[in-house]
Amino acid sequence: MNNEDVIVCRCSDVTLKELRDLIDEGYHTFEEIKRITRIGMGPCQGKTCGQIVLRELSRATGKPITELQFQTNRPPIVGVKLDLIAEEAKRDD
Repeated sequence: MNNEDVIVCRCSDVTLKELRDLIDEGYHTFEEIKRITRIGMGPCQGKTCGQIVLRELSRATGKPITELQFQTNRPPIVGVKLDLIAEEAKRDD
């Protein structure tokens, strides 16, 4: 299979080729790659793509995955339905 066809992040449609190109350009942290591609910012919050990104960073930098830092999660880390937010807002009135 061609690297251009392999999707690393389904939420943001980032391919393996795009990820490897960024690493080759010198982006060597999850946070840097996240800010450029939005990897880890979709509905899954990096649950499906996070380990793939760390694996590719590990291969490129020679550092073990345990030494690499995963993204910083910021609330909400799970989806929140808008009707729940609206109900809460009504209670505050």
